Amino acid sequence: MYMQKREELHKVWIYFGLVATAILVLFPMLWTVSLSFKVPQDITCAVPKFIFKPTLDNYRHLFSIAKLSKSVGTTSLNFPRYFLNSLIISGFGTLLSLLVGVPAGYALTRGKFKKSSTRENIAFTLLSFWFGPEMAILLPLYKLYRTFGLMDSYIGLILLYQLIGVPFVVWMSRSYFLDIPVSIEDASLLDGYTRWQTFWRIDFPLVKPGIAATAVLTFIFEWNNFVFALVVGGRHTMPVTTGALGFISYEAVLWGQMAGAIVISALPEIILAIIVQKYMIRGLTFGAVRG
Repeated sequence: MYMQKREELHKVWIYFGLVATAILVLFPMLWTVSLSFKVPQDITCAVPKFIFKPTLDNYRHLFSIAKLSKSVGTTSLNFPRYFLNSLIISGFGTLLSLLVGVPAGYALTRGKFKKSSTRENIAFTLLSFWFGPEMAILLPLYKLYRTFGLMDSYIGLILLYQLIGVPFVVWMSRSYFLDIPVSIEDASLLDGYTRWQTFWRIDFPLVKPGIAATAVLTFIFEWNNFVFALVVGGRHTMPVTTGALGFISYEAVLWGQMAGAIVISALPEIILAIIVQKYMIRGLTFGAVRG
């Protein structure tokens, strides 16, 4: 009887901890969503309002591309253009990262090297690029982009985002390919398959869930990048991360519109994660249990 009550009390504490964690994680998100439906008076009041009359004015202003009120100035924010820029840059950047990174990860897994440590050194070097500080390369990067005319261009940003996407895709896909027994590939080669056919028809379908999870995470990393877009981007290619700075001026901060922009900017990531949810669950746990 005592042990049963003790187990029940233990479960209660576990549930309490989970609920408290969920509140801590979700509260900032829910608060941002609530700000996007508030009028400026409700946002800036001294006592936070949890009960208010919702409005869609903040979202209307985002997509009307109208000039802001005279109290803020005559600057106009083209949020739909920023959103489209982010879709183009992050979408094509992720696609290019997959086209380069997945075959490279496979080559680092099955390729032949003179020294066994060479493949590990190459993989770790690529991963170190992903962990490296972005600020360390900004000055030479700016100089190169100015020289080759890549400033404020989609191609320039897509290529630059490969510093984020390719190392991550290579490292993740390599770990997935390592979990495939070599005997499966040897059997396909004996059946007359070429190395490319083995990769495309045998290995790739097996790691597809992992690649899907990697693609979603790569898209999120590239979508959320701020520094690269700030340095080499411009008026024509400005994504939502740097475009959000336009809501802050020396006279006022448009909290409601900024919150609405944050909510809308998060939708592609959420929708993409929901679509490939079953692949993400399998992909993120791929190879977690080895026997």
